[in-house]
Amino acid sequence: MSQTSDTQRPGVGVLTTQLTADAALDSRLSRPFASLYSGNARSVIARGLLATRSTNWLVMLSGFFEPVLYLLSMGVGLGALVGTVAGPGGQAISYAAYIAPALLATSAMNGAVYDSTWNVFFKMNFAKLYQGMLYTSLGPLDVALGEIFLALLRGLVYATGFTIVMGLMGLITSWWALLMIPASVFIAFGFASFGMGITSFIKTFQGMDWINFVMLPMFLFSATFYPLSVYPQPIQWLIQAMPLWHGVELLRELGAGVLGWGTLLHILYYLVMILLGLILTTSRLRKLFLR
Repeated sequence: MSQTSDTQRPGVGVLTTQLTADAALDSRLSRPFASLYSGNARSVIARGLLATRSTNWLVMLSGFFEPVLYLLSMGVGLGALVGTVAGPGGQAISYAAYIAPALLATSAMNGAVYDSTWNVFFKMNFAKLYQGMLYTSLGPLDVALGEIFLALLRGLVYATGFTIVMGLMGLITSWWALLMIPASVFIAFGFASFGMGITSFIKTFQGMDWINFVMLPMFLFSATFYPLSVYPQPIQWLIQAMPLWHGVELLRELGAGVLGWGTLLHILYYLVMILLGLILTTSRLRKLFLR
């Protein structure tokens, strides 16, 4: 009579599977920051891309046309009356070339904020998606990085398309302007990293209205359509503290090919913003769902 192998004995296969799972869990938990990050943010990204392809592609497409329409109406229409204005470094540029980088920065902000606030609000409070994700091996940093990457991908699509439109309109006069595409993604990263963390505090649709309440004046008063010098000095200080103003100035300087120490200051501002935003978002997800 042949002997029964271990894998054929009742219960042995289940025990082996359980031991393997426990060993994998122990290995994951032995890594630094294992409770926060499992190294599997790509699964969150894959799920988001599948959902976008099936349901949200029209919403993403519509977001591209808003800054283009602003550029045509304000830059071309109003620009015919304004003429030239002083750009970075004091050089004279057309009004369309002046507001185009600002509209690109605004587009990066809007796309990132939409993905990291309204989408996150629904997934967190209605679909209960993050609870399910965090019951698996995923950590809160995996979820945060996955969602932020999706927002950055949207910002990349918008920035590339808008830069092409600028080129077709003859508004790109320097090779430095090509860096506006990665810089726009960098700007989107700053807003997306904070947006998800801020949304975790909001529980009602009425509370989400505060996001639009903050974004609208930031769009209008971040030297988007007018130079900073038209405002009184105290208002200038307030505007210079806004994140969008730093994004607008960064893209303007790249678009004109005029770089200086101020460019590094804008980059540093967003580096700090990204770091603080990731810390906020990760800690909030951990507090809400890993009690």
